[in-house]
Amino acid sequence: MDAGRLSRDKAVYVACQEVHNPGRRELRRAAVAASVGNLLEWYDFAVYGFLANIIAARFFASGDSVSALLSSFAVFGIGFLARPLGGVVIGGLADKRGRKPALTITIILMALGTLMIALLPTYAYIGFWAPALLVVARLIQGFSAGGEWGTATGFLVEWAPHGHRGFYGSLQQCTALAGLLIGSGVSALASSLIPASQMEVWGWRVPFLLGALVGPIGFYVRRNVEETPAYTTQKTSLPSIQAQWGAATRLFALVAVPFAVVFTLMSYLPTFTQKYGGLSRSESLWANTISLVVLIVCIPIAGIWSDRIGRRPLLVASNLCFLFLSAPLLWTTLRFPGFSTVVLVQIAFALLYATYAGAGAAAYNELFATSSRVLWLSISYNLSGIVFGAFAGYIATWLIKTWGSPIAVVYFVLFAAVVSGMGMIGMKETAHSPLR
Repeated sequence: MDAGRLSRDKAVYVACQEVHNPGRRELRRAAVAASVGNLLEWYDFAVYGFLANIIAARFFASGDSVSALLSSFAVFGIGFLARPLGGVVIGGLADKRGRKPALTITIILMALGTLMIALLPTYAYIGFWAPALLVVARLIQGFSAGGEWGTATGFLVEWAPHGHRGFYGSLQQCTALAGLLIGSGVSALASSLIPASQMEVWGWRVPFLLGALVGPIGFYVRRNVEETPAYTTQKTSLPSIQAQWGAATRLFALVAVPFAVVFTLMSYLPTFTQKYGGLSRSESLWANTISLVVLIVCIPIAGIWSDRIGRRPLLVASNLCFLFLSAPLLWTTLRFPGFSTVVLVQIAFALLYATYAGAGAAAYNELFATSSRVLWLSISYNLSGIVFGAFAGYIATWLIKTWGSPIAVVYFVLFAAVVSGMGMIGMKETAHSPLR
């Protein structure tokens, strides 16, 4: 694209923004609407991951605690299998009918799945039906999550003023981590205040019940928000299938390492540190909570930075650090076990992840045209989620058991970093170009 053409496209995009004249109130309302469902989604995943040991004991009949834990993580991963279908159905709806109706549907389904888990009878009461219904609840959550990420991310980036897409996109990543933070904090608080014997019986339900309460709030907010300026002024022509598949393949690779890191080094790490790091359940959850606070503070900073220097430098630097520093950092928790060590290591991982996440959301959206953005975002993102996120906890447990060493858990992250690095080859800088 020549400089004159780029300048004209930028002028058209800025003019469209000025016609709609989104003020601070509109931008704030849009950010809240996009964030609330994303927060609930990751809260649900966080609570399930952090309470995996209890869920394994309550819903699966097995005398082997490792086998029960593997079953619990397998059900966790099953939710990801419904994500591509949700991405196709809800993502297609978002591109054809608008981002707003798609966001409304996802928040309803998320709250329903969370409420189901909170109220399900355990294996001791209904036998086989307990894990079967747990699978149904996870499938509902997975279907809604499949459409949530692409729609909410596209919604935020499309509302963003020109030159601030990195910052607004980073808010989506912040709310995802805020969901993990709240899930970690609520789980830690419940584990600290409720006696262990009661936590095993009924206390584990409390975090899920609290999550279900977010549903009605999110529904109200999303029903009263405006459609994005980019969507209402979009061009109706679609890019070529070849161009869309090329962008989708690149996105599949780019999100490999963040998926692996979140579900191996963050979501699974509380279980890991309890088993191998000498921490109690509440200590491991509080260590995770501290690192999530660091993430939420640093991600917007990285987003602003990416608006200035570009997305690609931050993505490349972060990915290289994951490739070469993950093993030494994890080894440190095993060599010097204790709360302080775990906190410092998790903060280090948080800083690396914040660099990637801050630039990532905007970069992903900038790969696609507005007319088909949400559908292709959702398909590619969710397929990568199945490979690199769905069974990360299961794979981590299996790697440790197979290799006979806790450090084996990092092999999966290294593989994902190589895949993401391949996705960065030939990647063009898009931070300073208008949305297509």
